[in-house]
Amino acid sequence: MTNVKDTTDRFITAFNAHDERALLALHAANIKFDAPGFKATNSSDATAYATRWLKGFPNGKMIVRSEIVSAPWVIQEITMEGVHTAPLESPMGTVPPTHKKVSGHGVQLLRVENGQIVEARVYYDQYEFMSQLGLIPTPAAV
Repeated sequence: MTNVKDTTDRFITAFNAHDERALLALHAANIKFDAPGFKATNSSDATAYATRWLKGFPNGKMIVRSEIVSAPWVIQEITMEGVHTAPLESPMGTVPPTHKKVSGHGVQLLRVENGQIVEARVYYDQYEFMSQLGLIPTPAAV
């Protein structure tokens, strides 16, 4: 049996390499995937979620800041970084390139079985992300 951390490490490596084929192989066929504005119940749709981010941020990468492993779960505090230089498909439609750098924080909970991710829950600060892209006003300093 594959160690759950090995599987999630391979996921981060595949994401940062923008390796769609490797991401697809790591998502279980019947994955339960949940992220803001998006749900998937199959590997193709879950992979499409990741690749739409990578298409909008061609230099995008995910950095794991902290991690808790309690098999079969891995919980990761992450930072997503990149420059928005290509169209980004979103639940609200396509966001044209803003050419702004983003460094956003989030958490993902990943359940692993037999070397594949069978459940994923992704949470991130949508306000922070949209503010950095210039899509909503930046909050006033207090």
